[in-house]
Amino acid sequence: MTLQIKSQIPPVWAPRLGYAGLLPFICLCLATWFFQDPLRLQLAHALLTYAATIASFLGAIHWGLAMHGLEEPDQTTPFLLWGVTPSLFAWLALLVPLGMGLWGLAVLLWVCFWVDLRVYPRLGAQDWLAMRSVLTKVASACCVIGALAV
Repeated sequence: MTLQIKSQIPPVWAPRLGYAGLLPFICLCLATWFFQDPLRLQLAHALLTYAATIASFLGAIHWGLAMHGLEEPDQTTPFLLWGVTPSLFAWLALLVPLGMGLWGLAVLLWVCFWVDLRVYPRLGAQDWLAMRSVLTKVASACCVIGALAV
């Protein structure tokens, strides 16, 4: 028996905070095009680390789902395994050359969304996916734009 998330509609603050979370993506990716080295590289690195933080957060949501008991105990293992996967790949993106890391995080953000497209409807949380779609599109585009600048 799979439990359902109690509220399907995102609370009023969720979209506000989610979309506000795009501001560092947008500002940093644009700044990489307007400044010269070494500041440009520092700004691109800030974009990389912010994207890695967000990818880690997206994985951690799945740990929260498992810990909250939204799945039966014997079904939590995939949630726990996936929950650490984005942070591991985000960490690897921090270790490779800057442009490659930004491209990798753009892909990772889409992989996280793809997983959530399959998981959230099973939990009755599909109403979150419209916002997640916009957040993923903008954040990943900013990573690509930043990668092209370095």
